[in-house]
Amino acid sequence: MVSKKHHIKIFAGTSHEKLGQDIADILKIPYSQMQIKKFASGEIYAKPEESVRGCRVFIIQTATHNVNEELMELFIMLDSLKRSFAEHIHLVMPHFAYSRQDRVSLPREPISAKVVAKLISEAGADHLITLNLHSAQEQGFFDFPMDNLSTDKLFAHYFNQKNLKNITVVSPDTGGAKQAKRLSDLLNANLAIIHKARPAHNESIVTHVVGEVKNRTCILFDDMIDTGGSVINAKKALEKNGANKDIYLAATHPVFSLDAPEKLKEAKFKEVVVTNSIPVPPKKQFDSLKILSIAPMLAKVIENIIEAKSVSSIWHNQ
Repeated sequence: MVSKKHHIKIFAGTSHEKLGQDIADILKIPYSQMQIKKFASGEIYAKPEESVRGCRVFIIQTATHNVNEELMELFIMLDSLKRSFAEHIHLVMPHFAYSRQDRVSLPREPISAKVVAKLISEAGADHLITLNLHSAQEQGFFDFPMDNLSTDKLFAHYFNQKNLKNITVVSPDTGGAKQAKRLSDLLNANLAIIHKARPAHNESIVTHVVGEVKNRTCILFDDMIDTGGSVINAKKALEKNGANKDIYLAATHPVFSLDAPEKLKEAKFKEVVVTNSIPVPPKKQFDSLKILSIAPMLAKVIENIIEAKSVSSIWHNQ
């Protein structure tokens, strides 16, 4: 599929090796091995097991619940590739670490997302590919090229196949309104927004619903599901306002902290639809959970980058 394959290498860290393998298989490029191990002290060691001199390297590393160790592993992998004379290093990080810490909302808070962006650059990355940053403004944190890909088309294709009627796409907060609007346009659906307040981290209180949801099939659409509290409260608000009993939940990043899977299961969403930007272990999966693969989209993006073609038509609604 891709020309000059011998100049392209695809590696993955320990956070999502399967995604790296899936992308390599789609592109028909051999999956390269990265030796990663720990010393007795816990220090991480990493090096490519083949030459990367003069190669364009794509490295897959996402952010899971082991985020801090995965970041350190990433920095060491990037440094090893840079010192091995890789010509260009593209980092594919579907779930960008610390993405939610993107602004100062209380006195003396850090902007941790910017710190991570600077560390990735200093470690050796030349380009970042990620999915649905928590806020689009975070693109300004990077001093090198980056692509913030949207998953709207992926979800639109899934829901269009269901032939649902009287759809309203619902943003669970005002911050996600633009993203929800893009999906509602693709589905030719109405848009509603839930206004909420956050008294503390991982806590939310729904104040009111803006938009028509009565007797309509609602799709709650967010960038991530963490503890599940916000979307479950949003579902209750929709039910209180007369929405159809079949309420869907869709989100790009299945963070699924603590007992979120059990809470989502008990909430009885019609379906919980996520991507595999973060691997969901079998113990956190449940019957109504549907996982959409981002490997074909990322493979197409990588192919276009290799062939010096535009990537915007792959993910942008145009």
